[in-house]
This record gives sequence, structure tokens and C-alpha cells, in this order.
Amino acid sequence: MGMNSEYVEIEPARAAVDALEGPVLIEFGAPWCGHCRAVQPWLAGVMDGFPAIRHLKIEDGPGRPLGRSFHVKLWPTLVLLKQGVETGRLVRPADEQQIRSLLLQSIE
Repeated sequence: MGMNSEYVEIEPARAAVDALEGPVLIEFGAPWCGHCRAVQPWLAGVMDGFPAIRHLKIEDGPGRPLGRSFHVKLWPTLVLLKQGVETGRLVRPADEQQIRSLLLQSIE
């Protein structure tokens, strides 16, 4: 499925996200966020090795219901879901290995 390079401005409803089949990585952030921009090369490199994971890149901010439903406070926040259930989370990853470790949880 690959990595999405652009943030979705119109976010899906939580019920729609929970209903997605298989592993899903939700990336909450903003295009102007320096922390978010810094992790993009790491995320792209790691996502290439996990083609079965669906990637949702959601622009977050005050009043955005999807981010609030996941209690997102800092960006980027990566939330890994499997069959609609959260199986892992990573806030402001420090390196590519942290992202890889998170995604490996999708195949356990």
C-alpha cells in the first residue's frame, strides 16, 4: 500500500478507521511541524519494507475529532491499529529503528 506523502485535511470518522481491515498506521501531524518533517525520510524508508500496512497521514490540530479520539497531544504521533484495535503507539520517534520496531508489531 505504501506511504502517503500528503496529509489528508478531511479526516475519516473514527468508526470508519476502526472498521478498516488489517494493519493500519495512522500518522497524526501537520505539514508545517518540524518534528513531523524530520521523521518523513525514516518513515518512508521503513514503510517500504511493510507493504501490507495501510498508511493514513492525518493533519491534526485543535478541534479535530479523530486526533482527540486517540488522545494525541504531540506530533508526530504514530498509532498502529490491527483490525481496529490499537496495538502500538510512538510519539516523536527519535530514529528509524523505533518506527521499524513499531511496525514489526503488526506482524506478530
